[in-house]
Amino acid sequence: MFKRYGNRRELPLHLMLVPGLVMLLIFAYVPMMGIIIAFQQFNPVKGLFGDQNWVGLANFKTIFAMPNIWQVIGNTVFIAVMKIILGMIVPIVFALLLNEVKQVLFKRVTQTIIYFPYFLSWIILSGIMIDILSPSTGLANVILSWFGLGPVYFLGENSWFPYTMVASDVWKNFGFNSVIYLATITSIDTTLYEASAVDGAGRWRQTWHVTLPGMRMIIVLLMVLSLGSIFDAGFDQIFNLYSPQVFASGDIIDTMIYRLGLQQSQYSISAGVGLMKSGVSFVLITVSYYMAYRLFKYRFF
Repeated sequence: MFKRYGNRRELPLHLMLVPGLVMLLIFAYVPMMGIIIAFQQFNPVKGLFGDQNWVGLANFKTIFAMPNIWQVIGNTVFIAVMKIILGMIVPIVFALLLNEVKQVLFKRVTQTIIYFPYFLSWIILSGIMIDILSPSTGLANVILSWFGLGPVYFLGENSWFPYTMVASDVWKNFGFNSVIYLATITSIDTTLYEASAVDGAGRWRQTWHVTLPGMRMIIVLLMVLSLGSIFDAGFDQIFNLYSPQVFASGDIIDTMIYRLGLQQSQYSISAGVGLMKSGVSFVLITVSYYMAYRLFKYRFF
């Protein structure tokens, strides 16, 4: 009787999940049927389930025969890994520093300022960055000229472009992650700090032996979740900021899929690249889940 009452009480909560599950089904699972395109010489006129010419793994052989495929993969991994590393270090350090601030008003204003860019899309931010990083009138180069440094083509030189992408992505997102870490810090038992102070530990020792261990679980969680996106260097950001002159260092898998599929109409090849990327990401996130359990005894499910 209690079980039936409990299920009836939770029914409204279950119904609240239905719209999200329907959206997930429509936009995440139904499109998976398009995977078959990667194994066909797809002709849009015949439709997805029409009498297509099956070619097996021929499309994947074509992909790895492309002259720039390894360069694109290298660019993707380099930019994504740099984003993951700095995207964890910067917000952790900032959260630790902001936690030491005692003025509540200053802390809240700072949180609001650093959190604001997270809500802006890359369509808006790309326009702002193009103006700021302009080699002639951009604010960044104006400041460099004060120190006698020549103009830097942040968005037009292969040596600068990937680092510009990493720095701008960290700037946009570190405010959100800092809020997560700050919330974790506030949940740490204050008696641990009091006990460490009695033992003679200063603020640095307290941070190292109390705060960071208290943040370990959320750090592991975010790290594991980020490993699944190691082949996701940020399409919306790079697509809005790159140009053909920085393809050597800025062209990534997602922009390559866009050009192959939508500009050159090579649907089967682009589907093959996307399937390869998803497969590698699936393997990486599975391994990361296993490592999180083996090393830290942390379970997600």
